[in-house]
Amino acid sequence: MRAVPWATAAILVLAVAGCSSDEDPGAEPTPTTGSTVASSTPTASPSQTPESSAPPATELDWQPVPGPVRDTVTQNTDWTLTVRGDGAGWSLDGPAGSTGGGRSGWRVSDALLDQDWAVVVLQEKTESRPSRAEVTDLATGDTFEIDGSSDVPTTNGGTWALGAGRLLHATVGPGGAYCVASVDLEARESTLGWCAPKRQGFNGARVAPGGDSVMSFDAGRPSCRTLMALDGADAVPFDGVEECTAWDGLRTEDGAVWSTIPDERRIETAHFYATASGEQADLGVGTAGSLVWCGGAAYFTRDPENDGDPATLVRWTPTDGADVVYESPGGRAFLSQPRCGGDHLTITAAAEAGDEQVTAALS
Repeated sequence: MRAVPWATAAILVLAVAGCSSDEDPGAEPTPTTGSTVASSTPTASPSQTPESSAPPATELDWQPVPGPVRDTVTQNTDWTLTVRGDGAGWSLDGPAGSTGGGRSGWRVSDALLDQDWAVVVLQEKTESRPSRAEVTDLATGDTFEIDGSSDVPTTNGGTWALGAGRLLHATVGPGGAYCVASVDLEARESTLGWCAPKRQGFNGARVAPGGDSVMSFDAGRPSCRTLMALDGADAVPFDGVEECTAWDGLRTEDGAVWSTIPDERRIETAHFYATASGEQADLGVGTAGSLVWCGGAAYFTRDPENDGDPATLVRWTPTDGADVVYESPGGRAFLSQPRCGGDHLTITAAAEAGDEQVTAALS
């Protein structure tokens, strides 16, 4: 869950994190085009896949989230992680009590929650120091910090992802290379993983049932984007994705879900696809940067197609396909990126008929 103003999150979620370079390890090429997705089975190209029809809404049992909509909330059955609107502070509330706060000169850039861990990432406002992550073990209440002095240090900004008892973050490796670090949260041990080649960077890290992934980009103008499946220090492009056009991407147990950008002049509008058991499905248009995996399914948002239409949340599973599980209040509307808390999904809607923040149990 990003703590940036969420009305622009779809565009900012994959903003450049960094780039490996002998000349300037912190160089920041802007990704505007590009890539390839991970599946071991050959798949049909998007042009060979028929357009899927939009199914009727089969909504989850959405419940309102207490408090102001300007605060960004992520929930699971027992815990609520809240970031105050401007990222100046945060709180974690649950059976063991409450914790939180803020630090002068720092703001919350990411807040991540699952059923076992909460991670709050703070970024220094001048962006001159490495980010620091405050980690809480929900079972015990124990906390620890990951920062620029850790065995595998953080860097300023960059992508973060939580899942399966691990935390992914960006780091600077040997020779100034821009690399992925993986933290075993239970053991509190960090490992240096894949490093981007020279003049390349990455963002959009995700932890999903099929493994880890990132979106890499080069320093071209325009930049070429490629979804990479990570396995330790190795990375392989996802199969079946149109070259240099990728945006979102995650790996399932027997395939992947991803998006491409059909028109680089409209970078916020993506087209989503999925593979399962060697079969490819066209999931239709959605909002770039909105893809998440939660509770055994992939979710992404879709902006209104016509005036008066609601913004919608689409769910996809290999067994049930795609269906709409949430519709915004009436009038012009925009949805935040869904926020997964492990067994709950939370979403915020800004709409002419009224803003709302709601959550639903997934089991």
